[in-house]
Amino acid sequence: MTIRVALRHETHYEFDKPISVAPHLIRLRPAPHCRTPVDAYSLKVSGGEYFINWQQDPFGNHVARLVFPEKMTSLSIEVELIAPMTVINPFDFFVEEYAEQFPFDYRDELKKELAPYLETPKAGPKLAGWIGKVDREKRSITDFLVSLNQRLANEIQYMIRMEPGVQTPEQTLTLGSGSCRDSAWLLVHICRHLGLAARFVSGYLIQLTADVKALDGPSGTETDFTDLHAWTEVFVPGAGWIGLDPTSGLLAGEGHLPLAATAEPASAAPISGATEPCEVTFSFNMSVTRVHEDPRVTKPYTEDQWAEILALGEQVDAQLQALDVRLTMGGEPTFVSIDDMDAPEWTIAAQGPTKRGLSETLLRRLRPHFAPQSLIHYQQGKWYPGEPLPRWALACYWRRDGKPMWQDDRWLADMDRDYGVDDAKALQFAQALTRRLGVSDSHLIPCFEDAYYYLWLERTQPIDVDLRGEDLKDDDNRLRLARLLERGLDATVGYTLPLAATQGGWLSGSWPLRREQLYLVPGDSPMGLRLPLSALPIARREEPQPTSLFEEQAPLADLHGEVASRYSAMYAEGEGSLHHVAAGQDWQEQRPELIDCGVIGTALCIEPRDGKLFVFMPPLARLESYLELLASVEHTAAELNLPVCIEGYAPPSDNRIEKFMITPDPGVIEVNIMPAASWPELVRNTETLYEEARLTRLGTEKFMLDGRHTGTGGGNHVTLGGRTPAESPFLRRPDLLASMLTFWQHHPSLSYLFSGMFIGPTSQAPRIDEARHEALYELEIALAQMPSGEVPQPWLVDRLVRNLLTDITGNTHRAEFCVDKLYSPDSATGRLGLLELRGFEMPPHARMSLMQQLLIRALVARFYAEPYRQPLARWGTALHDKWMMPHYLWRDLCDVLRDLRAHGFDFRDEWFAPFLEFRFPHAGEVQYGDTRIELRQAIEPWHVLGEEVAGGGTARYVDSSVERLEVKVHDFNPARYQLTCNGFKVPLQATGVPGELVAAVRYRAWQPPSALHPMISVQAPLVFDLIDNWNGRSVGGCTYHVVHPAGRNYEHFPVNANEAEARRMARFWSYGHSQGKAGEVRQAPGQEYPHTLDLRRAVVGSSGL
Repeated sequence: MTIRVALRHETHYEFDKPISVAPHLIRLRPAPHCRTPVDAYSLKVSGGEYFINWQQDPFGNHVARLVFPEKMTSLSIEVELIAPMTVINPFDFFVEEYAEQFPFDYRDELKKELAPYLETPKAGPKLAGWIGKVDREKRSITDFLVSLNQRLANEIQYMIRMEPGVQTPEQTLTLGSGSCRDSAWLLVHICRHLGLAARFVSGYLIQLTADVKALDGPSGTETDFTDLHAWTEVFVPGAGWIGLDPTSGLLAGEGHLPLAATAEPASAAPISGATEPCEVTFSFNMSVTRVHEDPRVTKPYTEDQWAEILALGEQVDAQLQALDVRLTMGGEPTFVSIDDMDAPEWTIAAQGPTKRGLSETLLRRLRPHFAPQSLIHYQQGKWYPGEPLPRWALACYWRRDGKPMWQDDRWLADMDRDYGVDDAKALQFAQALTRRLGVSDSHLIPCFEDAYYYLWLERTQPIDVDLRGEDLKDDDNRLRLARLLERGLDATVGYTLPLAATQGGWLSGSWPLRREQLYLVPGDSPMGLRLPLSALPIARREEPQPTSLFEEQAPLADLHGEVASRYSAMYAEGEGSLHHVAAGQDWQEQRPELIDCGVIGTALCIEPRDGKLFVFMPPLARLESYLELLASVEHTAAELNLPVCIEGYAPPSDNRIEKFMITPDPGVIEVNIMPAASWPELVRNTETLYEEARLTRLGTEKFMLDGRHTGTGGGNHVTLGGRTPAESPFLRRPDLLASMLTFWQHHPSLSYLFSGMFIGPTSQAPRIDEARHEALYELEIALAQMPSGEVPQPWLVDRLVRNLLTDITGNTHRAEFCVDKLYSPDSATGRLGLLELRGFEMPPHARMSLMQQLLIRALVARFYAEPYRQPLARWGTALHDKWMMPHYLWRDLCDVLRDLRAHGFDFRDEWFAPFLEFRFPHAGEVQYGDTRIELRQAIEPWHVLGEEVAGGGTARYVDSSVERLEVKVHDFNPARYQLTCNGFKVPLQATGVPGELVAAVRYRAWQPPSALHPMISVQAPLVFDLIDNWNGRSVGGCTYHVVHPAGRNYEHFPVNANEAEARRMARFWSYGHSQGKAGEVRQAPGQEYPHTLDLRRAVVGSSGL
C-alpha cells in the first residue's frame, strides 16, 4: 500500500552582470545510508556551460562538484527524485549488550573511529545548566534518547530563520527558539557532552497529509509538504546511526531523506561555493506530488470514484424499486478497542473490564443519529456453556412512525453517574408507579438475599481467605460473595410488583410463598432474573400469546398522552388521595377470573443498584401494553425528579418499532445495526457507525504479531430481508435464494475475497461444498424443487434448504448462507424472513463496507430480474488449491463484475482493488533480467484439531501454523528457467497471459504445542531461486521470512497500520539466492493440488501409495 511521490527542488540565482563562478559543491543527492529507497534521481544545472564530477566526501556523502569555465548571468539547480513512502519503523534496531543501558562507554577501537563525532568544546553556562538537569539514572538507551529528544522539542520553539549560519548552543538556549538546523546542532552538542557520538544531518523532509485525523495529538500537515530540513543522528553500538528530529521530537522515519551527515554543519550545506562580487536575486522552491497511490484501507477510493459508486447505488435502488423487491439490508459489524488490542477481552474473551463502558459510550453517541427520543434498554444477552455469567446486551428502541418512545432524556439515568438512590427512594418510586398503574401498593413485595445460602457459602471458603481484606479480582465468586456480605444480607434488594396487562388496564395480586419473605435466587444478575418463580403455585394465570409478525397491525396511538390523561382522571376520582386506590382494588377483587386463572406469573421489579434506580420490565405480549407501562415509568420518574435505567424484558417483536443492539462477542463488540430500505439510508447508517465508533476509540482492524493486517476477527455479517417478514423477497421468491446459492457456488471469490482468516470446513461460515461433497448432490435435488416466481407459502424456501445449509455438524448457524431467521419452525423470532451472509469479514473502512453491500444489492437485483439456474460445479480439490490464490480469486471476481455490467450495472474492477490489497498483502518483488518475481499472501484453511483436556472440560484447538504464499512470475521463459523454493520445483501454471505463470507454496510457519503433523518442523525462511537451466546456476532470488530475520521476537501487536507494514517489509529480502552450482531440482510428490507446492509433503517424501 505504497504512495510514490515526486520531490522537486529548485534553487535559482540571478546575477546583475556576467560573473565568474568558482567551483560549487552540491549535496542534494540522498546519502548512501538513506533508508527510503529512491527509484529515480535527476540533477539539472542550467545558466551556462559546466562540468560535473560525482564524488564522495570524507563522510561518505554524495557530492556533485560543478566547474563553470565561462562567466554566467544566472545559475539554476533543479533536483527531482521519485521515492516510495514505504513505512520504516525507526525503532527496528538492536543494541549491543553493553550499550543497552545509558550511560555506557564506547569500546576503545570504536571510540577512535567515532572521534570526530565526540569532540566537545567547553560548554557555556546555559548548555551546562541544561545538561546538568538530564537524568543520569540507568535506563534503556532507547527510552533515554526519546525523552532527551522530546524535552528539547518542547523547550525550543521552532522558527523560520533566514539568516545564514547556525546559532551556537548558547544562543539557541538563551533565545528559547531556533530553526531546525539550530535545534539539530544544539542536540549534537548535548549528546556529545553526555558521551554519545552525534553528527549533524541535512536532508529533505517529506510530510504527507494523513488519511484519517488523529484522535490523540496533532494529525500532522493539512497538505502534502516538503522542505530542506536538519536533524541529528546518534551512534548506538549495534543499532548504528539513529536519527533524532528535535524539531518535532520524533525519530527519523521514511519522510527523512538525509543528503549529508557530517561532524560540523558547514560540511553539510546543500550548496556551497563562491562568486565574484555582484548583486544577486535568490529564489527557492520545493514541492512534492503524489505520482502513484496503491489502494489502501485508510483511503480506498478517490472522491471521483466514490461519486461514481454513489451514483451506481442510486441506479441499483431504482432497479430494486422497479422490480418491487422491497429489500432491506442490515448487518452485524464488529469493533475492537484501539488502546489495548492485546487484552483478553479484545482477543478471545467475550467480556472484560472495558468492553461494557465502551459499548455504552458508543450507544449514546449513535442514539442521536439513529433514534432520538428512543428507549435505552439494558438486557441479558446470550449465555454460552463454559462462561461464568450471561452476556449483557445494550439496545435502543424507537417507533417507526417517528413519535417518541421515551420523551425526555433527563429521566434516562447515566450509567457512569451515582444518583445516591437507596431503598427509601426505590420504595417511593414503586408506590408512585402503582398509583399511576391503578393497582394497590399493598402488592409490592420487598425482596431479600437468601441469608442461609450465603452464610453457608461463606463457611465453605478456604480458612486463609479473608473476604473483607483480600484481593479477590481473580475469583468472581468470592468477589461477588464479599460484595453481598459488605452490603448486608438483611438489606432490601428491591421491590417486586406482580403485574399483567388486561384489556382495560393493569392487574396485580399477591404471591403466596412458603417462606415469610421473598428470597431471591442466589446470584448477582438483576433481581428480575432471580425471582423464585418455581416457588409460586403451579396454577398460573394464562398469558396472552404474542401477535404474529405476519399480521397487519394498526398504527400506534400517542400512549404518553393517554397515560397522562388517564392518571389525571384517576386523580380526580380519588378525591386527591391515591395511597389507597379503593376503586382500583375493588375493581380487581371483583374479577372472578383472578381465582379461576391462578396467580400472575410476571412481575415488574424496582431495584436500587450502584447508586441508580433500575426498573425491570416484565414480559408483555402486546407492544401497546409495553409502551403504556414504559410511559407510566417515565411520568413517575419525572414526577419524582429521579432518572431511571430500564432493563429486563425487551419490547415484544413488532413491525411498528425498530432497534439496534450492542452485544459482546469473543474479542469484539458487535453492533446489530437496523436494516436500511434504501442506498442513501445504508450509506448514512454505515458512515455514521464507523465514525462514531472511531471517536469512541473503537477500531475496525487488528494486526498480528508478524504485521499481517486483518479485520476485527468478529466478522461483518450481512442480513437481507424485508421491512416485515411478509415482505421478505426470499419468502416471496424462493428462486432468489436458489440463484444466490448457485452463483456463490460458481464463484469462490464471493466466499474467499471478503472473508476472514479462518476459512475451511470447520470455520464459522463454510461453503456448502467444503468437505461436504455429497451436499451438492442433495442441494441440486432441493434446487430443482424451487418454484419460479412468487409463491403463497412463506415456509417453502426454508423447508427446502434448512437441512442443507449447515456446517459439517449440522449447525444451521455456522453456514455461509444462514437461514436461522428465515422461517424457522422453532419460534416466532426465527420467522423474520432474514437471510444472513456470514462469510464477510469486517472491512477496515466504511466505504469498503458499503462497496461490499452494493455488490450484494446489485446481485439481488440481477437475480430478481433474471433468475440464475445452472448446474452446480464440482470443484473438488481445486477449491483449496487454485481458489486459495489471489490471482484466481481476482480473475473470478472480474467475471462477476463482467456479469453485472452485462445486466446494466457498471461496476469497475479497480473498485475492489482495496480488498485485494487488504486480504492478500503484497510481500515483495524482485527482478532479474526480464523476469519479475512477485510474492503475495494467499489463503490457508485452518483445521480444527481433536478434543483435548482443558480447564473445566475439553477444548478443540485450531491449527493456524500452516501458511500459504502465492508466487507469480512475469516475462518468464519456462524453456530456460525454473523456479524453486527451498530446493523444490514450484509448480508454475500458465495464466493465459504470455510469460505470466503462478503457483502457491504451502509451508509450516511456526510450531505450536498442538498441531497437525507435529513432527514436521518450521520450514521458513522460504528461499526462492530463479534457476537458469542452461548454465545450472541460480541467477538470483529472494527470501521470505516468517519472523524478523534478525531474531526480534515481538511481544506486542502493532499499534497501527504503519508499524504493521514495517514489520511485513522487514521480513522480505530482495536477495538471498542459493549459491554455487544448482543441484538436482527436486519434485514434490502428490498431484492432488497441481497449483500448490506443499513443503510439508515434500519433506516427508512419497508414501509409496
